[in-house]
Amino acid sequence: MSPSRCMFKGVLHWPNDTMTQLTYSDYLKVDELIDLQDPRSEPEEHDELLFIIIHQTYELWFKQLRHELAFLMERLDQDDVPRAFHTLKRVLKIFKTLVSQIDILETMTPLEFESFRSRLDTASGFQSYQFRVVEFMLGHKRPQPMQFQPEGSIGRELLEAAYHSPSLWQVFLRYLQRAGYTVPEDVFEVDVTAPTEPNETVQDSLLRVYENNHQLSELCELLVDLDEGLQEWRYRHVKMVQRTIGTKGGSGGSSGAEYLMKTLFKPVFPDLWDIRARIGVAT
Repeated sequence: MSPSRCMFKGVLHWPNDTMTQLTYSDYLKVDELIDLQDPRSEPEEHDELLFIIIHQTYELWFKQLRHELAFLMERLDQDDVPRAFHTLKRVLKIFKTLVSQIDILETMTPLEFESFRSRLDTASGFQSYQFRVVEFMLGHKRPQPMQFQPEGSIGRELLEAAYHSPSLWQVFLRYLQRAGYTVPEDVFEVDVTAPTEPNETVQDSLLRVYENNHQLSELCELLVDLDEGLQEWRYRHVKMVQRTIGTKGGSGGSSGAEYLMKTLFKPVFPDLWDIRARIGVAT
């Protein structure tokens, strides 16, 4: 006989008065979770806790993005379009959440950030290997991020695995090919470690998708939303850094906002943007 569950208290009730306790705190490891914030300022600056919690939350969302993107690629590999739609919509909601959290961080004034900034030492957001894994999964691949992760570290292993695996765009193009659209084989013969490049033949097929397959064109539009969501995150991140430290160099040796601005407006799915100028134009 299966147990009845009280979701609020987290108690499993078994027949014959046998009881196994599973509390909310145990299930979510709340005690360990709230002990993971370790401000370095002495005496502790009020805003350092916010800074730590926001960035730890980002890392949890990056973990979920890795989880969802892997599942999305698996669903596309299985031609499970309905579940791919569902998963992609969830990914988009997560990106919206990432962007909205910047609003909270921006409640911290430059003076408040400066009060503990020196405690960051060489730590910097561009060392976030999980975000770089997300970029690799989306096709924005380059070897440089791996240099910041020591050999044998978890970050290095995750980056190398994503670097040497097909991107979401490559998986989508395989699905497009199975759906009967022309995708040249040389697209798949390109080294998987190479960044995504636009391809006119692929664009020809995408135009036919938009003209003849409403469901598949909607999937393409969700990928555009994802690309736009990534670019929105980058833009808000740049403005937050400019608002907080201006033109100062970033911690960890980066150039701060100057470095981040170089990442703006670079699409991960360039073909989906390039076809905009061709829709409705006779060829």
